[in-house]
Formats: sequence, C-alpha cells, structure tokens
Amino acid sequence: MTDLSLLQTFGQSFPEEFDGSLDSISAALTCSFNRTGSLLAVGCNDGRLVIWDFLTRGIAKVLVAHVHPVSSVSWSRNGKKILTSSTDWNVGLWDVLSGDCEVRYRFPSAVQKVQFHPRDNNKFLVCPIKHPPVLIEVDGKQHILPVGEECEQNIEASFDKRGDYIFTGNAKGKITVIETNTLQIKTSYRISTATNANTAIKSIEFARRGNSFLVNSQDRVIRVFDRDAVIACKDGQEPEPTQKLQDLVNRTLWKKCAFSGDGEFIVAGSSRQHALYIWERSIGSLVKILHGTKGELLVNVVWHPIRPIICSVANGLVSIWSQTHVENWSAFAPDFKELDENIEYEERESEFDLTDEDKEELNNLNNEQHEEVEIDVISIDKPVYYSSDDDDDEDSLLYLPVAPDIDEPESDLLPGGEQLTSMKRSSISDLPETNEPSLKKAKVTDVSINGDIYDYKNVEAERFIEKPKPKAPNSTRSKRGGKKSSLGKNRKISPLGADIDDEISQDGSEKQAELTA
Repeated sequence: MTDLSLLQTFGQSFPEEFDGSLDSISAALTCSFNRTGSLLAVGCNDGRLVIWDFLTRGIAKVLVAHVHPVSSVSWSRNGKKILTSSTDWNVGLWDVLSGDCEVRYRFPSAVQKVQFHPRDNNKFLVCPIKHPPVLIEVDGKQHILPVGEECEQNIEASFDKRGDYIFTGNAKGKITVIETNTLQIKTSYRISTATNANTAIKSIEFARRGNSFLVNSQDRVIRVFDRDAVIACKDGQEPEPTQKLQDLVNRTLWKKCAFSGDGEFIVAGSSRQHALYIWERSIGSLVKILHGTKGELLVNVVWHPIRPIICSVANGLVSIWSQTHVENWSAFAPDFKELDENIEYEERESEFDLTDEDKEELNNLNNEQHEEVEIDVISIDKPVYYSSDDDDDEDSLLYLPVAPDIDEPESDLLPGGEQLTSMKRSSISDLPETNEPSLKKAKVTDVSINGDIYDYKNVEAERFIEKPKPKAPNSTRSKRGGKKSSLGKNRKISPLGADIDDEISQDGSEKQAELTA
C-alpha cells in the first residue's frame, strides 16, 4: 500500500526529462499500466507479451501470446487477468500469475483494440477492423453493439469511467452512447468542424478521476467533453466541448492521447515524430513539449496512474519520461540550511557554555505548547488516487513473484553433504518438475459477426502479402557476405508460425544430382 502524502511533490505534476528506456528484446508496439502502476505490460512485434516490474524496471514475466504483432493490451481491475489482441485475428484472455491462456477468441478480422470492463472482470470490449464492436462475456455470451448502418468500418469504442455506458465513434465523426446493460442507444451526435466536413474519430479516452473524456479526431483537434452533459443531451443535439486543444503552428496530427492520473493534464503524441505535447487543463495552455530521438515515429503513449511519469513507445523501445530530481538536504534535517555562498556566522552569547540557560527555557516553552496527540497506526485509509469511484478496492495483484537466480550446486552432492549414488540419481530424476509452466490447453471460441467467422486461409493470405524485393544480378551471396543456404528453399511456414524443414525424398535428391552432372 502506497501513502499518497509521500507522492505529493508540491510542484509541477508533469514530466520534464528523459529517464531511460525499457528494451523488451523484441520491438515494442503497445503498452499498458495496471491499475496501481506497479506493472507494465508491453506487446511486441513478434507476438510476445513482456510484463515489467516498473519499480525495479526488470522483466517479471514473458508470455508467447500470438504469432502476429500484438495490437492492444488491457488489464483487469484486480490485475490478475490480462487481455491481448493481435493482427492474427485472435484475442487471448490470460492468467497473469500462472501464465496460462484461459480462453482464445477468434474473430473474422484483425482486432485493433481490446478493453476490460472497469468494474466487471467477466466482460470486455473488442474492436475488430471492418466490423462493429463486440461486447464479450466470459461465460460465452456475445453482443454486437448497435452502431447503425451508416459506417461499420474501423469503429472506435471505449467504456466510460464506471462502465455504465459505451462510447463509440465512426469514420464520419458520429459519436454514439450505448447503455452497457441494455445495449440501447442513449444518445448520439456528430462532431462539427470549421469546414462542416466529416472527420474520422481516431480514439476516445476517459479520465480516471472526474467526468471528462477526450475525442481525438482526424481534423487535428482534441476535444474534451463532460460525460454527464453529453448523456443529458437529446439525440442529434451536439454538446459544446469544454476545451479544444491543437497545435496551431505545425498543425500536428495526433497519434495517441491520454489523461494524467489525476485528470489535470493531457498528453498527446505526434504522428510525424517522437514528440509529446502536455497541456494543463486548468489554464488550457501548453506547458511542456518533450522531444525524443530525431527520426523516430511514435506508436503509443500512456500516463502512469499515480505518478507524473509518461511512457512512450517508439522505434521498438519504451521511453520513460519523469520529473527532474533535485537534491534537497533539508528533507533529512529540518534545521539544516542550504547556502548559496559563505556567510559570517554570529555566535550567540551562551551558545558554547557548559550549561545553556537560554536553551533550557526554550525547551520548556516548547514542551508546554506541544500536547499529546494519539496517532492511529492501525486503521488503513483508502488510497483514492487509483480509484475512480467510492467503491472498496478488491484484492489486487500488485507485484509478480520472481524466483532468485541461484548458481547450480555440485551435481554429486546432496544438501547434507552426502555423496549422490546412481540409485539416488534415478529416484530424484523420477520426481515431477514443478518449475515448468503447466501445459493447459486454452479454450477456443469463434465469434461470428453478421455471419462472418474466423477463416485461417484469410489470415495466412494477409501474412504472406509482402512487396517483392529486387534481386541483384548474378548474386550468389547474401547481404552478410556468406553463401546462401540451400535450406531456405526447402522451408515453409507451419500453421503455428514455426519454420519446418521440408523432407526431400531420395528420388528427388538423385534427380537433382543428375541435373547438376
């Protein structure tokens, strides 16, 4: 449990400088914090999911989640489950502690986003490409959201802060509010632009505290709305945004936007470069621009739920941005004074006397002023900083247990120093190994959307669509200078994505020998 008073910096609450990076070996594409900010899940280009312990900045667990790049990651409220989506048209529901995939859902197209219900760990939202969003219940129920027949491709959807409503946005700038329990449309409106043209909705993000949410659209403007005001509007009536944020100088197109943990700041990442723009909502002005390495393209941005830390994904690495740490020695001793330059010290009259009469009188005066106050060290106050409502916190998963690295002992010695005989070796080898992960087979569920279902042939067709590379004439060597391997011609991709050598028959090898002769 973290004390909120220890996290207050009594200064600006936004990052100011680069504070290192996290290398997941594979190229990172997306990341997401758990509810307390102690764990960071990073989805990689090779389909792996790397879970980092954010306090120690070490890898806590690695899951082989998909065979295609991971497109989205979402934590459950208690942090014990995690959702992953990929361009292989699959969504996996994982147990974080055991590392097992409990259920695997297959969709008729690639999935661009998944999100857990903010309150119910048995519901989650899936946004497939070219299909309407789907509300999935773990017990097997599937609900297609009523988004209308106007535009059903690339629809962005998101739960509100409590999960009571689902906000969807389509490619024509229409935002629809749907009740989660009844799946009935509450209200809808269209975002108006200066040219009265339709603008596509890129993302919808809700603040963890407060009733605000932002809409990132294709017209390079970030609009902040009040949730209650939008719900209160009648169908077709456009609510007025409380704030409009944009880059008037460069007309930057925003890749990803996010609220700070307390909802007082908004960060937006540029689509053209690795640059983060931070606005303070109370004054509505730009307070900081963080620039990454030149030439990098930003992929994702997340803000830490508690602390003023931002994680941005670019060039396959997760960059961490935090505040400038200034040493303050007065924090260790309240009487200590920091001096900019030397000053002349004035000695008090009785400072170095054996018995300081003035000091004793001062101590007696201070003792009379201070009264005895009982300090309650038993009851635990609720930490409200990572809760978006007044509900009691669940038994959340804060950290992952990590096995210590132990050097291998001598193979022929037992713990008691006894020599290991062949009989004891055989008895020990027969014991079951408990350190290996359980080979639990995941349940596979096919999700049908308007009659379309998962088709493995279409997935493989998308996977092998690559641009032909021009070959150099009379080239017999690879780029690294070595000879080309003949095994490359006889390798093909298995359905699970592994490389398998083709078996060459004896007759075929003899014919090849005759041709070469």
